[in-house]
Amino acid sequence: MDDWPAITVVIPTRNRTGLLQETIDSILCQDYPGDLTCVAVFDQCPPEDSFATDAPGRRVVVTANTRSPGIAGARNTGALLGDGELVAFCDDTDLWLPHKLRSQVTALGAGHFATCGIELFNDEAVFPRSVSAPTVTLRDLLRSQLPSMHPSTYLMRREALVNGFGLVSEELPGGYGEDYELLLRAARFGPITNLAGTGVRVRLHTASHFSVVDTSETISSALRWMLDRYPEFAGAPGGYAQLAGKIAFAEATAGRTVQALRWIGQTVRRRPWEPRAYLALAVTAGVPAGAIVRWLQQMGRGI
Repeated sequence: MDDWPAITVVIPTRNRTGLLQETIDSILCQDYPGDLTCVAVFDQCPPEDSFATDAPGRRVVVTANTRSPGIAGARNTGALLGDGELVAFCDDTDLWLPHKLRSQVTALGAGHFATCGIELFNDEAVFPRSVSAPTVTLRDLLRSQLPSMHPSTYLMRREALVNGFGLVSEELPGGYGEDYELLLRAARFGPITNLAGTGVRVRLHTASHFSVVDTSETISSALRWMLDRYPEFAGAPGGYAQLAGKIAFAEATAGRTVQALRWIGQTVRRRPWEPRAYLALAVTAGVPAGAIVRWLQQMGRGI
């Protein structure tokens, strides 16, 4: 390519200054020939101007979240502030491999959205995760959430994000699942370009703003919102079962046994072998939800 487009990289952050610096460094060290601007959006905490830099082709801008509190508003603040032709997202705990942007921009071509493979890691283990298909459609995403299509891999045309499929939803209860919902809308707009190779290292940690144990009401509400907004799930029993199983687990965690059993029934009617239904059933029988979540995390998995 002779003319590499300028890219705005949006990093929502909250009280993680040490990890944020590592994230910024991994972005500024990209082998990408075009201009990069990192926008660190401080959500519900004061911006730290010490992160701001202005080097040729590599800038870091610091701002406060000016939209709704939470990760969705923070991402939209950064996307609207930047003026690059492309917009990328990265969480403040994650790291980009040096070739990430160059590979994605090359693969993107005239497309509107690109993702890539990830590597989940902590001090004890590494778990590679990727989607092998070079393109991902709405049907693919309805059939399965494809969690390896992580938001820290997202690269989008700014025009499509702002005026096409639209910004990150700030309507979702608690902002839970906003990354998956954005993928659904982007895939409605057109097929998503995907690279199977690893481009991002995603840190496994327990300090997430969303915990299935602590925010079960939010998770249940958000996933029910999603099922209501996307009637296409009626034709995708496997994908419906995944979301229904998560709702069942959240309801069981909150101690609402009747609602949990109802969603367990919704799950197994669509896919009898969906494991989330039986994990939810275990919680209703007295198994601690936190123990199940920790067990899954040790294998690089989640509910």
